[in-house]
Parts: sequence; structure tokens; C-alpha cells
Amino acid sequence: MKLDNNTVAVLKKFAPQLESSSLFEKVMLILMTFMFLAGWPAIVLQYVEGHIITGMRDNVVWGVYIVNFIFYIGISYAGALISGILYLLDVEWRKPIIRIAEMITVISTILGPTYILLCMGRLDRLHHLIIYGRIQSPIIWDVIAITTYLVGSLLFLYLATIHDFAILRDQTFLKVGKWRKFFYKLLALNYQDTPDQKKLVHRGLTIMSIIIIPLAVLVHSVLAWIFGMTLRPGWHSTIFAPYFVVAAVFSGTGVMIVALWVYRKLYHLENYITYKHFNYLGIILLVLGALYGYFTFAEYLTGWYGSEKWELELIHKLFDFNEFGILFIFAAVVGVIIPIVIISIPKLRTINNIAIASAIVVVAMWVKRYIIIIPTLETPLLPMQDTRMDYVHYSISWIEWLLTLAGFASFCLFFYLFSKFVPIVPVSETTLVNEEEDIN
Repeated sequence: MKLDNNTVAVLKKFAPQLESSSLFEKVMLILMTFMFLAGWPAIVLQYVEGHIITGMRDNVVWGVYIVNFIFYIGISYAGALISGILYLLDVEWRKPIIRIAEMITVISTILGPTYILLCMGRLDRLHHLIIYGRIQSPIIWDVIAITTYLVGSLLFLYLATIHDFAILRDQTFLKVGKWRKFFYKLLALNYQDTPDQKKLVHRGLTIMSIIIIPLAVLVHSVLAWIFGMTLRPGWHSTIFAPYFVVAAVFSGTGVMIVALWVYRKLYHLENYITYKHFNYLGIILLVLGALYGYFTFAEYLTGWYGSEKWELELIHKLFDFNEFGILFIFAAVVGVIIPIVIISIPKLRTINNIAIASAIVVVAMWVKRYIIIIPTLETPLLPMQDTRMDYVHYSISWIEWLLTLAGFASFCLFFYLFSKFVPIVPVSETTLVNEEEDIN
């Protein structure tokens, strides 16, 4: 495949990203690798000793592992929905950011289910899920939906990257190893950018976009039904499915903005990832924040007004500063109002401020997952007598914290390694830019 002058020029701009790593990158790579490796002794120890070394007990059978699972699965949807919708609408400004969106989808969908495995006590019986699984169970629905969603996301990412694989295969100036050239050739599948091939890839991406959008909504709806179809206080709600979907896209958009800010600074992509991208995504975050705030208000208002004993007990715990009050205020109030204020005021809507608002959203949405799960499990419907308090209340053990940090490190490592293999901005859809507006 013959490369035109623009493609060669753009690829040369990204050559330092692919060929070498700065001192900062090397330090962060070592740190993330150490955090990732530190999680493996914790996994072995938990497997040998059992869940007794975690904070989970008879009542709080789900802990921070399920929090992480819901969080990672949630942030994956923003990438799928934003990339799918923007591709179908043929929005021009999507091109520099669409690969980051797709990467968030794939990496999060891979990491999320690993926390389910950590939460299971008998991994030697994992195959029973396939052999004896009952289709009546929402958990089986979730397994099927997430598996289908992961396959679809991988196909979407691959189809959107195949042109760049062909460009990297046919370039002659990059100083990369032979093994990388071998994989570029293998993954390019003899793509030559002919009209027929372009038509097939475009058709494939269109089909996958049409499939991935409703599939993303379905997956998080099924996940919400696992909670909503129980009779536990705080979970048995008809709005849980749309509430989960909005919360997922809200947090995922925040992660995408933070990732764009990091890559923009790390690889000096100011000419490609511009203020326009942060401004548009910030407005999307603003709208989602308003929707999420409305759902949150509706959820707790109806629970409080119904005056059911167990619902009121849960709400009292959420507003009690000796229990979950600080976490609740941060997740439900601070994590919504501050980003909305920052983004809604034009003078405050700078790139750095939008990134800060997004970081607040990401942390708040992780905390929100925590206060969805733990307070409910600490509020059983059956009265308990002569029960040890450490069996009623949950606290995260150092094992769980270590594996949570290992998951975060894995997320960062996946992102970093992928960006060293393929340019983070699609070369095939990028025009060489000399100067763009930059609002810090």
C-alpha cells in the first residue's frame, strides 16, 4: 500500500511515541508494573486462606470486588456509546478521540469480570456456571451479555484500527523491532486500502456501531436487574436500569476526558486533541450529570416518602455522618454539583478545569457504587440477635485494597502498552495540523 505525503508526515509526528519512552514514562511504567505484580501474592494468599482474609462476611457477601466490577463495566459503556453514536452520525471531531474511547471500552470490559472471579470462593467450580447455569437467573443473563459485548467491542476496535495496521506495516522509517513488524503484517490482513476494502470496513463499522449501542444499554440494564429483582432495601427499584445506564455513561465520559488530558500532555497532542474536544465532551458530561442528579433525587425521595421500615433505616445510615454520610454527600452531591458548576460557567470551562471536574466525577462514581452495595448488605430484612459486629459491618481489608490498586495499575498498563504499539490518534483519519486554539 502506497502511503501519501500526509500519512507519512502524521506518522512521523507520532514516531517518538512508538519508538521510545521518556524518563517519566519509564518511572510510571515501573510503578504500575510493581503495583500490578504486588497483587499476585494477594491473589495466592486469598486462594489459600479463603475469603476470611477479606472484609466479606455472612451478611456483607459482596464487597469492594463487586464495586470495582460495576465501576469498570460502567465506564466501558461511555466508550462504546460515544464512539458508536459519533461514528453513525459521522461527526468530524470524533476522529482524534475515537480510538481512546474504544480502548476504554475493551480494557474495562476485560478487567471488570476479573473481580467477579476474585469474589467467588470456589474457582475450581467455575465451569459449573456453563454446565449447570439456569437461564432464569439474571446472573446468567449478565454473563451472556458481557461476553457478547466484549466480542463486539473487540471487533469494533479492530475494524477501526486495521487501516493503521496496514500503514505501520508499509512504513519504512520507524525504528521498531521485527516482532512488531510481524504483528503489524499479521493484523493488517493484507489490507491495501482499495475501494472494495474501504467499503467493507465501513460497512462492518456501521453494523458494529448499530449493534454495540443497544448492546451497551442492555448489558448495564441486566447488571442493574441483578440488584433490582431482589427485595433488599435500596435495590428493589424500577428505575435501577436507566439509573445504572446514565451513571455508567456519566463516569465513563469522565474517564475518557481524563485519559484525553493525560495523553495530550504526555505525547504533546495539543494540535490534535484540542479545546473543542474537551468542550464538547464537557457539555456531554454536564447533561449526563444533570440526568444522574435527577435520578439520584428521585431514588431517595421515593424511598423516604414510602416510609417503609427497612428503606428508612438504610436512608438514615446514608445520612448519618458516623456511618456513610460523608461518602453519600461526596458521591451524590459534591460529585454532581461541582462538575456541573465548573462546566456550566464559560469562564471556568478550560481544559484543565474540565479535566479536574471529570476526575471528581470518576472518584465520586466509584464511591457511589460502594454506597449502593455495602449499606444495603449491612441492613438485612431479618432481625439479627447475638451477632458479632464485625460480621455485620464491612471494612476493606489490605488484600482487597492491594487487588484494587493492582486493577488500576492493569488499566494504566493496558493503555500505555497499546499506545506504544499503535498511535493513540488514528493516523488514517488525521490531517497534519500546524496550530490549533489551546485554552488551558
